[in-house]
Amino acid sequence: MKLNTKRTIYVGFAFFLILAFWQAYDSIIPLILTNKFGMSQFWSGVIMALDNILALFLLPLFGTLSDKHKGKSGRRTPFIRVGTIAAIVLLVALSFADMMQLKNIEKVSVVDDPAALGVIYDTQADKQIVKPNKETATLKEEYFVLSEEISREDFVNIKSVIKDENGKNITNSDYVDYVVPARQAYIWQQTAGNPQALIVFVAILLLLLIAMAIFRSPAVALMPDVTPKPLRSKANAIINLMGYTGGILVLVLGKVFATDATKNALMSYFGYFCAVGALMLVALIIFLIKVKEPAWVGEMHDVSSDVQSEEKQENKAKRKLSKGEKLSLILLLASVILWYFGYNAVSSKYSVYASNRLGKDFNMTLMIGTGAAIISFVPVGILSSKIGRKKAILIGVALLAAAFTAAQFVTAQTPVALMIGVFVLAGFAWATINVNSFPMVVELCSDGDVGKYTGYYYTASMAAQTLTPMVSGFLMDKLGMGVLFPYAALFVAGSFVTMLFVKHGDSKVEAKKGLDAFDVED
Repeated sequence: MKLNTKRTIYVGFAFFLILAFWQAYDSIIPLILTNKFGMSQFWSGVIMALDNILALFLLPLFGTLSDKHKGKSGRRTPFIRVGTIAAIVLLVALSFADMMQLKNIEKVSVVDDPAALGVIYDTQADKQIVKPNKETATLKEEYFVLSEEISREDFVNIKSVIKDENGKNITNSDYVDYVVPARQAYIWQQTAGNPQALIVFVAILLLLLIAMAIFRSPAVALMPDVTPKPLRSKANAIINLMGYTGGILVLVLGKVFATDATKNALMSYFGYFCAVGALMLVALIIFLIKVKEPAWVGEMHDVSSDVQSEEKQENKAKRKLSKGEKLSLILLLASVILWYFGYNAVSSKYSVYASNRLGKDFNMTLMIGTGAAIISFVPVGILSSKIGRKKAILIGVALLAAAFTAAQFVTAQTPVALMIGVFVLAGFAWATINVNSFPMVVELCSDGDVGKYTGYYYTASMAAQTLTPMVSGFLMDKLGMGVLFPYAALFVAGSFVTMLFVKHGDSKVEAKKGLDAFDVED
């Protein structure tokens, strides 16, 4: 039995456009909410959590609906087509709400403009303005009054970027300390007084999140639909590789549009959103042209019948899970929750941790970890087919817990090579977990329930991603920044315990050696 690599890549274009969208969403929406609408980090976080909250209900719903759908183009493809087109349209529409807000704040919409800074100073000079506590970088706040801290003349001459002693451009600390919080306070007043743009923005954002939910579970469920069970870990490796490629291309677009530049904090995102939408559209067109869902699903069933008789297949499709399988499913989903509690706490808080505890550029270390994961996906898929999914996950969990434990001892003086080693280890470990966990969940279900079980998987992961930023943030407030990695390591270690008792969902088929495992069927 061989994996059809080419077909798996084409199926992966659905995951490509999903991660392309989420990379843009996670990067830009928080900037719009805080910079353009003047929201606090807390309320911005509440809105950003909407996608996870909606996912808890919508992903299982649309997964189940796609299971029951019957059409000429298959069960999943109609959801992918409709959801993607709706998402692209709404993403571009979101930029018009963004531009509506730019008109509301046009007096201060030019960064480094003395006239704009003068408006901010004159409006906010004698008011208390919230400034983040730089020492702890927590939710604790300190207040200042512009007129007591800095003169108008000095304020209007502040530039966002200055040169250090080596002539390198760096962000001006005075800009971060005074201009950013004062401008945010001013913009929030304008938003509160004229909230139409915010209402439109949030309404479109909700519709956009619903559009993404329409096809997220069906898109992920398509891989097991067209892939025999013993090959799903290897197929999932390729699917993840395609998805992360979409995310990286969006990061490249971010560099092209300079979305991370301080001077562009109040830029219009129309061009950027159109470019992301175009990338998603190209991926969708390739998917629709190349993927023949009904035919490929039929071929998968034919291949599976060589290993298992058609009669047994049918009986399995009709039967319910045994008590042992139900327990394994519960323990497996509990493991997903636990390792996401640990991993997502780090991914959502590391930028603050690195900036304030380590004094390091967080982008580089995160890129190293992501790069290590990307390189690892295919080799991990091959390894998993040899030793089994459960063993691979246990190895990944142990390595991730070790990486987070080691990260606790990383300081600003730690050699760069050691720091890189920690993040490479974490990236490899996460790839090992990620490649195998979803196939284990869908291994337990019948062919008619793949969408529903995909929804279960994402409900578990989304529940963890909704809660862990708040829980870890609360503990960081109370116990300090240093609690982050012990917190993450503890939850990941807990998932090792729950995984030990999972008895079902593994694959026992031995794969061929090396790259032969990826031979395409004739």
